Amino acid sequence: MPQITVTEHLLLHQKESPMATGRFTRLLNELILAAKIISREVRKAGLVDVLGFTGEVNVQGEQVQKLDEYANKVLIHRMQRAGVLCAIASEENADLILIPDTFPKGEYFLIFDPLDGSSNIDANVNVGTIFSIYRAKDSGNGERLSDLLQKGSEQVAAGYFLYGTSTMMVYTTGSGVHGFTMDPSVGEFLLSHPDIRIPETGRVYSVNEAYWHYWDDATREAVAYFKSPDNTRGKPYSLRYIGSLVADFHRNLLYGGIFLYPADVRDPKKPAGKLRLLCEASPLAFVCQQAGGAATDGMGDILDIEPQELHQRVPLFIGSKNDVAKVSEIYAKHRA
Repeated sequence: MPQITVTEHLLLHQKESPMATGRFTRLLNELILAAKIISREVRKAGLVDVLGFTGEVNVQGEQVQKLDEYANKVLIHRMQRAGVLCAIASEENADLILIPDTFPKGEYFLIFDPLDGSSNIDANVNVGTIFSIYRAKDSGNGERLSDLLQKGSEQVAAGYFLYGTSTMMVYTTGSGVHGFTMDPSVGEFLLSHPDIRIPETGRVYSVNEAYWHYWDDATREAVAYFKSPDNTRGKPYSLRYIGSLVADFHRNLLYGGIFLYPADVRDPKKPAGKLRLLCEASPLAFVCQQAGGAATDGMGDILDIEPQELHQRVPLFIGSKNDVAKVSEIYAKHRA
């Protein structure tokens, strides 16, 4: 059976994916190259001096790991030179990253989390790069934040690279979700998971239950539902929590389940929780929806949220459709 690369797959499905233009394909190829470089460094992280903290703190107030910094620099360097972007944003940078005048520009806006789950690097746990692509609004040249902040439903494409026992790419352009696995012998991502569909009801819930005492009543009831033998499955869901969003999400996408990161009262500076709307919640919500799942912040669809700032945070409940619907039902009951 012939193996299909990411680029071949995109070109074969151009009719179903109107965004798959030559310029978009170039953007995707630059992303893939950056991911290959990052994957190489992740794989040798235990052998060279790239582990541990840099001593710096990012815009989120978190310590920056050396691989975080490296991944961020690689992505910015590659994508500034792609010739198809008007601006870039990263979880690690407080402000927009503009394209220098020395490079050609385009109409796309890219935002990414360069290395999600990086606090787990030293333990050799899966980490990943999450990305989201938009078209800049017609009202400007893409160098103003107001030209770029858009609802998740307006994404042109979204996905992630997962660095683990193998390196995978999962992405959508709004016409289904497809997974590709890196074949190191040829240096290409080959189609391995066509048309991914998440089960409508899962069997796993993923949450850090150590924060139970910081949650509101609706969140506690939702988690208690998944632990109870009296739920619609008639038996408790299994608890599986890696602590890397992209890794937990990927497992649940394939096997069915729900990931929960609710708001809590630990940090008054983060009343909406920890996860970022634009570079984490929205891209994964777009992937999940295209695979038949759903995502909510407890109030409504993640993809319907109008972002007000670049690093806006939201609670996130994402995964199998029926499980997310149950969380929404519980939250609606408590609001009433």
